[in-house]
Amino acid sequence: MRNFLTLFQKEMLESKRNGKWIWLPVVMMILGVSQPITTYYMPQIIEKAGNLPEGTKIEFPVPTGAEVLAATLSQYGTIGTLLFVLATMGIISHERQNNVLILIMARPVSAFQYIACKWSSQVIIALTSLFLSYVLTWYYTNLLFLPVRWIDALTSFLIYSLWIIFILTFTIWLGTLLRNTGGIAGVSLTFLAVLSLLTGLITKYMKWSPATLRNEATSILMHNQSIDTFLLPVFSTIGLSVILFVLAVFTFRRLERF
Repeated sequence: MRNFLTLFQKEMLESKRNGKWIWLPVVMMILGVSQPITTYYMPQIIEKAGNLPEGTKIEFPVPTGAEVLAATLSQYGTIGTLLFVLATMGIISHERQNNVLILIMARPVSAFQYIACKWSSQVIIALTSLFLSYVLTWYYTNLLFLPVRWIDALTSFLIYSLWIIFILTFTIWLGTLLRNTGGIAGVSLTFLAVLSLLTGLITKYMKWSPATLRNEATSILMHNQSIDTFLLPVFSTIGLSVILFVLAVFTFRRLERF
C-alpha cells in the first residue's frame, strides 16, 4: 500500500508539473460552457456575421435546458474523447522511452501497483475536469434557458463518467502494448469511433455497448428515464473496464523486461 501511495503521489505531482491539472479542466470548461452561450446568442451572431439584407429578422426555436445539456454531452463525445485520449496516451510510453520505468521497477513495485496508480490518477484528473465543466455548463444553462433538475444533471454525469473510465482504461491498456504515443492515440480513437459507429448502426445487437451510455445520459436529461432501463450497458461497461485493467496488468508484467 505504501508503494502505491508513493507512486500515486508521484503521478499527481507530475500531472501538476506538466500542466495537465490546468489545461485539461480549462479546455473542458471552455468546451462545455461555449454550448449554452453560443446557442443563446446564435441569432445575434448570425445577424452580425451573416451579411444579411437590412431588416432581416432571424428567429430560432428556443431550446430547453435539457436539449442544451444534451448537445454539450455530444460535444464531450467528440472533442472531449480526443482530449482524454491525448491526455492519457503517453503516461506509460514516455517513461519507457526515457528509461524512467527501469528506475521505478528496480524498486519493490508490482505491475498491479504501477498500473493502478496510473489508472487512478488519470481517472481522478479526467472526472474532475468533466465535473467542473459540466457543473459550469449546467449553471449557465439554468441561467439562460429553462432549468434542468440537479438530480438529472448529476445522474447523467455519473452515467457518462463510466464511458470516460472505459476510454481511459482502454488507452492505458494500449500503452502497455505499444511504445509509440501516436500509435496509441490512433488505435484508441479508431476503435472508439468504430464502436460508436457499430452501436449506432446495429442498435439491436449492441445494447450492451459502452457507447450507448452517451445516449442513455442524454435520455436521462430529455425523458427523465429511470436508470433501471439501461443496467445492461452500465454493468457491461464496468465489466469491460475491469477486464481491460486486468489485461493491462498482465500485459505489462509479461512484455516489459527490466
